[in-house]
Amino acid sequence: MIRVFLLTTAAFLASEANAREAGIDSSNVDEIVVTGTRTEGRAAVESSAPIDIAGGEEILESGYPDLGRALNFLEPGVNFARAATTATAANTRPVTLRGLSPDQTLVLVNGKRWHANAVLNVNNSIGRGSAGVDLDTIPQSGIERIEVLRDGAAAQYGSDAIAGVVNIILKSNASGGYGELLAGITEEGDGANGMATVSAGFGLGRGGHLTLTALARGQEATNRAFVDQRFDRVTYRIGDPEARVANLAFDAGLPLGTAELYAFGAVTRKISNNAAGFRVPGFSPLYPDGFLPIIEPRIWDFGGTVGVRTDFGRLRADLSYGYGENQADFRVRDTANVSLGLESPTSFDSGGVTYGQHVGDLALSLPIEGVLAGGNIAAGGQYRSERYSIRSGEPQAYFGLGAAGFAGFNPSNPTDAKRDAYAAYLDIELRPVEALLLGGAVRHDHYDDFGGETTWRATARLDAADGMALRGTIGTGFKAPSLQQQYFSAVQGATSQGQLVTVGTLPVADPVARALGASDLKPERSRNTTVGVVFGPFDGFAFTADWFRIRIRDRIALSEQLGGAAVQAILAQAGITGYQQVRFFTNAVDTTTEGVEVTARWQGNLGPETHASVQLGYGWFKSELDRLRANPVLPSLPLLRTKSILFLTEAQPRDKFTAQASLAHGAFDLRANVAAFGTYTSAPLIGAQIFDGKEVVDLAAGYAVAEDIRFVLGVQNLFDARPDEIDGQDLVIGATGGSFPTGEETPIGLNGRSYYARLTARF
Repeated sequence: MIRVFLLTTAAFLASEANAREAGIDSSNVDEIVVTGTRTEGRAAVESSAPIDIAGGEEILESGYPDLGRALNFLEPGVNFARAATTATAANTRPVTLRGLSPDQTLVLVNGKRWHANAVLNVNNSIGRGSAGVDLDTIPQSGIERIEVLRDGAAAQYGSDAIAGVVNIILKSNASGGYGELLAGITEEGDGANGMATVSAGFGLGRGGHLTLTALARGQEATNRAFVDQRFDRVTYRIGDPEARVANLAFDAGLPLGTAELYAFGAVTRKISNNAAGFRVPGFSPLYPDGFLPIIEPRIWDFGGTVGVRTDFGRLRADLSYGYGENQADFRVRDTANVSLGLESPTSFDSGGVTYGQHVGDLALSLPIEGVLAGGNIAAGGQYRSERYSIRSGEPQAYFGLGAAGFAGFNPSNPTDAKRDAYAAYLDIELRPVEALLLGGAVRHDHYDDFGGETTWRATARLDAADGMALRGTIGTGFKAPSLQQQYFSAVQGATSQGQLVTVGTLPVADPVARALGASDLKPERSRNTTVGVVFGPFDGFAFTADWFRIRIRDRIALSEQLGGAAVQAILAQAGITGYQQVRFFTNAVDTTTEGVEVTARWQGNLGPETHASVQLGYGWFKSELDRLRANPVLPSLPLLRTKSILFLTEAQPRDKFTAQASLAHGAFDLRANVAAFGTYTSAPLIGAQIFDGKEVVDLAAGYAVAEDIRFVLGVQNLFDARPDEIDGQDLVIGATGGSFPTGEETPIGLNGRSYYARLTARF
């Protein structure tokens, strides 16, 4: 893949040089950003740290109806694993950055911390043990751009910014609008999907705006399960879940003299379902031919922020308050609780989880003038209050062995946890001379459940020559253990060595978890370094290359599913008969991640009516296990084994290449996207396996049928790339029937080639 990248880059640079010689009138690529700096008016290529920008148009033009998939094929440092059977992973849509965990990337909306999922991913998939931000909660058509800061920034933004920051900037137009209809289907005839969305801006008062966005989306399930060799029929459902999503979002601003009142927010309703593992004939007398339980999360999500910005002379002040909440209720249907025999219902209320977050921010910023070549000083504080609760399911759901598929929530103690956190920071940027920018930030966060954490960050950028700069950052970071990780409690079915078992996930304070080696969680601590070079911008061209290294101590992970005679004895002593294995969260791991990221971009005019753009990106990532701590109570039972370790180190692609090219002439336009994913290693059923890299090519052609109306036809995964199949399924035929086509880690999904049509309008 490195050879492909170098050859493509060389061809790209040659074409750019020819374009310059031809005198092409190129547009600028130096977009102004607000992420990673508190200095106004700075372009992405002028920053001291690597920042990528995905424009709202680029996201929509990808043809993907959900934001996670769009970013996966646009950004080389982003990975979006397409989980196919796991209800928590497939129905919450976080992304990863630089091969780390979803909850190690901080997500902002308009520069303000957005709330995480209440749903914790406890399945065997990428992001296992994390509760990230669901990107489905922000409608794509309401996004102006997304800024991706590829650098640790906890000293600026607080907890979670170990891998970087994703800042979603909403549209803020006071007039005009956009509408779109999209429909798609896979070549195999399933997975039909459709989306309708509209976004419009209105004037508000004198010089204000109100931008409203509405989106509705639905998709049918896909199924790529193999024939179950035990019964000579398809028994599993493995693919994208059936889902229905509705979003409403707004962004508003109203000038009042030297001040501006602002507000923004979003409300989302999502209902989706996934199939659990097939239960064979004889498992329940209600289903003589066996049955496939369906888990259905029903999610409400809403968040909003109100604030005021004002100037006191040269001093800028921003005071805001935000609240966000994610609530998920689970139902399981087409199932049974075998402990109830023929009296068992076939559907159950399995309970639910709720996470809420209050955030108050005060930010002060003062440009430095008349000192050397200038700079900026900023200071501020933050108050954050979090709450996490679990609602127990109906008693029939968790009685005895529990409802097959998901016995649901029934904590031994009522779960309604909360905590407060306070923070203060100081951020300084100074130019000793015009060509040199130095920066430093320090921040202290105090949590009332584990204490304080101080982080720092230093940055530098030297513009060595016109169009060439060196840049670098070094700093520390942390991620507080989430309330979800500390207090989650549930019982569900899972696979272990290819066998279906019932697993209890227990809070670290639970006496049974303590008896098996659990202890209070500590915050993760990181140290990160980034060094890079920038060329451009000139004549519409920019090129960046960066090396990074991130060391993480006390990394929080979900333990192995602990079982065996010693565990059974502890469970029996506690009077527990409802599950066979136990897991809990632990700080058992230290890791180091390093890599190289390269981007290149050019855009310009090839003629009076012809515009072209090309973007290339490449990322190489390597994560290694530095230390695995032993189980302090049962040393013979490792807290993590191969499969769990691989999720933290090698289960995401080792490298990734992306390319986007567009050409518009008059009423016609063409677009091509390429994403080449490198190898990854995981252990889907029994042994570890290296999965080959795959390339996905998307093509689209558009035609303006009227001045503001455009029709697009597109094909995704043109060459029908599919992930490697699992080796050795014949060894576990008795458990799964050889039904699984691949593991949960694939970044390209299972669907194969698909087609879509879009109709867009501007008004």
